[in-house]
Amino acid sequence: MSDYNNKQPDPILTFDEKKYNINSLPNEVKELVKGLQVADSQLRLHEDTLKVLAVGRQSLAKELKGKLKNIQPIN
Repeated sequence: MSDYNNKQPDPILTFDEKKYNINSLPNEVKELVKGLQVADSQLRLHEDTLKVLAVGRQSLAKELKGKLKNIQPIN
């Protein structure tokens, strides 16, 4: 069996076109980075939810249009 190095490269934060080694940042800054990651993740989740709702709304509107096709409008 050979022993080899499994060391992962240090994580890098790119912010305002500058790069930072995340492991060397103060804990307060690391917590801010984690907060931004959570916020980004939640935004993506809700954007996907909005897309699903928009498709559902379009489907309902299409179905309503079909159902109203043979009904006489009042104007």
